[in-house]
Amino acid sequence: MSNRGLPKDGPGPADGLRGTGLSLGYQGRPVVREATLELTAAAVTVLVGPNGSGKSTLLRGLARLHRPTAGTVTFTDGSVALDLSPQQFARRVTLLTQSRPVPNGIAVRDVVGYGRHPYRSRWRAEDPDGPRAIGFAMDVTGVTGMADRSVDELSGGELQRVWLASCLAQDTRILLLDEPTTFLDLRYQVEILDLVRDLADDHGVAVGVVLHDLDQAAAIADRIVLLQDGRIQRSGTPAEVLTETALTQAYGIPIEVTADPVSGRLTTRPVGRHTRRPVPTA
Repeated sequence: MSNRGLPKDGPGPADGLRGTGLSLGYQGRPVVREATLELTAAAVTVLVGPNGSGKSTLLRGLARLHRPTAGTVTFTDGSVALDLSPQQFARRVTLLTQSRPVPNGIAVRDVVGYGRHPYRSRWRAEDPDGPRAIGFAMDVTGVTGMADRSVDELSGGELQRVWLASCLAQDTRILLLDEPTTFLDLRYQVEILDLVRDLADDHGVAVGVVLHDLDQAAAIADRIVLLQDGRIQRSGTPAEVLTETALTQAYGIPIEVTADPVSGRLTTRPVGRHTRRPVPTA
């Protein structure tokens, strides 16, 4: 990733986001119960778990887009919790949701520019750093060549990259991604996940991401949070969380876990009634 995209007042070395005792729900129905987790600078935290376990709701709670019934969300600078205004929080934390409405007749460049909204006041539209941030975001997500195309002409994978570029244009300190590889073919899945690691490793961004693919989670995560029925069951390194016992219990199906003897990379394998067993090698 090119360093030209770093903002002058970019992510500090200790910026983070902490959710403490978060309970969230819809119309009185609890979805997340007493969840405590922390996203730290220069690290990728992956939320995994079966459908309905509360992953996306928890992410929205961390983004302050879903008011908790209990608990707090705080932006931290080292060990200090900062009291930020909504605009200050919006400049530091952004969420890419699973789906967004597709605007008609709007150019890709303008959609990416939506990410600069927190930097534009009601009375002043000037944004001196906007062109740099927008250009950087389009470059790293590979959408520069389609800058003048209307977004309603794009494929699902192309549109997903445009929305990610909009998030990156925000020069955010905390990046929350809800299933960012949805609709993407294998090449762009790998490129998006590589980009996630680059943001953490090269720019010190704290990343929280929901993934369904456990192998992808194992490949990019510094920490994994496993949810089941709205509660955090395990939190730790991939090796600590992605165990056969924990995954089998959470997903309700036998899941085998193997580790590469050289790299230590974990691979998971759900076992169904018709799953073919590997053929032993001589």
